[in-house]
Amino acid sequence: MKNVSILWTDDEIDLLKPYVLFLEEKGFELFTASNGDDAIEMVKSQNFDLIFLDENMPGLSGLQTLTQIKEIKPDIPVIMITKSEEEDIMDEAIGSKIADYLIKPVNPKQILLSIKKNIDTKRLVSEKTLSEYQSEFGKIGLKISEANTFNDWVELYKKLVYWELELDQNEEKGMQEVFKMQKTEANMGFAKYIKKNYEAWFDDNTEKPLMSPDLFKERIFPIIDKGQKVFVLVIDNFRYDQWKILQPLINDSFSTESEELYCSILPTATQYARNAIFAGLMPYEIEKLYPEYWLNDEEEGGKNLKEKELLEKQLQRYSKKYKFNYKKISHLKTGEKIVENINDLLNNELNILVYNYIDILSHARTEIEMLRELANDEPAYRSLTLSWFKHSPLFTLIKELQQHDVKIIITTDHGTVRVQNPVKVIGDKNTSTNLRYKNGRNLNYNPKEVFEITNPQKVHLPKSNISTRYIFATNNDFLAYPNNFNYYVSYYKDTFQHGGISLEEMLIPFIILKSNK
Repeated sequence: MKNVSILWTDDEIDLLKPYVLFLEEKGFELFTASNGDDAIEMVKSQNFDLIFLDENMPGLSGLQTLTQIKEIKPDIPVIMITKSEEEDIMDEAIGSKIADYLIKPVNPKQILLSIKKNIDTKRLVSEKTLSEYQSEFGKIGLKISEANTFNDWVELYKKLVYWELELDQNEEKGMQEVFKMQKTEANMGFAKYIKKNYEAWFDDNTEKPLMSPDLFKERIFPIIDKGQKVFVLVIDNFRYDQWKILQPLINDSFSTESEELYCSILPTATQYARNAIFAGLMPYEIEKLYPEYWLNDEEEGGKNLKEKELLEKQLQRYSKKYKFNYKKISHLKTGEKIVENINDLLNNELNILVYNYIDILSHARTEIEMLRELANDEPAYRSLTLSWFKHSPLFTLIKELQQHDVKIIITTDHGTVRVQNPVKVIGDKNTSTNLRYKNGRNLNYNPKEVFEITNPQKVHLPKSNISTRYIFATNNDFLAYPNNFNYYVSYYKDTFQHGGISLEEMLIPFIILKSNK
């Protein structure tokens, strides 16, 4: 607080001497001006941390002075002080981006609080955040050790994401490292939980969480059946933490009616999880019932080219005769055209729009060095996601839909995790190439380092050979071949991948929004 420099401008500045002395005793450095012209000249020649500005002065008014100060140094917080309680003056001052607005007579505590709010907020918030996380650290550790249901892990993951976003704003690197260690501990515990319970979820008499094939039947069809038009926005690779940073922007137009985390199937990869969503079936059933719509990992061709057809089959199975539209958006122009044709979409009961931007970003970040530097860790990756969304046709579409009686569902097929630790695997030429899971008949690995499924049909996964098995990386591991091992590891370390087992990949958002109109 000692070196905070304040300029106080008031035509009756001599009458404010007690305030000046009070602030100087508190350690602030005070400069004064009796008119707007002098204040402007002082701002040109000196650096101030904060300015108090009287609104009603002879010569240049406070608002006129404010305008010129903002042109010279737009980032200086200015606190307007006035005798007037007229609403139009308040509106004009606030519209000019003042930091605070005080009405005379003011008392020293008001002045001090306003200074703290505008100068010392970051430090005070940082200290409080650290203190609160330190007190929560032990409770979170206990929850990690005691979590034994899917809902336990959902609530724990929500709490971890809350603290991750809070600590993002904190410059205390030591505490951020402590949090990373605790999140790793949570992911290790979650992997044990999945290893113990995943196969049992496919037994008829076992209670299981909401999973990829259930979304339309359990969550989307009931809304449409009540006569509500629905837009389903599927954002590939969309994590819960990314939803939380976009939520404040979206809530200007739509309020969050429900926020649910459901469980992606394994593998947490587009080929499996998204096809399961649209088919309403597990991959084994898709291959069995609709072989023309399914390609195994080793087969050539696009693995997600039949999503619309799979959805049509699901609608037929449940005797749903909705008028619907499906569109995949991978380019800016396609997204803009969707917005232009919004009136046509409103004629449908169901619109499904699949946005591939985040998935493209994650792959591009792996391959392009500049993008690696722009999104070198989770906070930067979230920031890049936020920047994209603010300027995207998707955000424009959401704002346009506010004017209409529709429900919006935002969801995804899987999340993604930043990988750091290589795990050696040996396979033949037909082994799948994904870094977070492998399937094949000749896999050689350490079973303690992965989650192995030796009987894929038990978890409703297809197998191209009688001896095909699946293995999944956990936590932040990735599966690497011994050939060119060092190059392979350096190339893929710290990239965002999906397909395996982690809180980020498997516990993913299903959000229902209603218009604020």
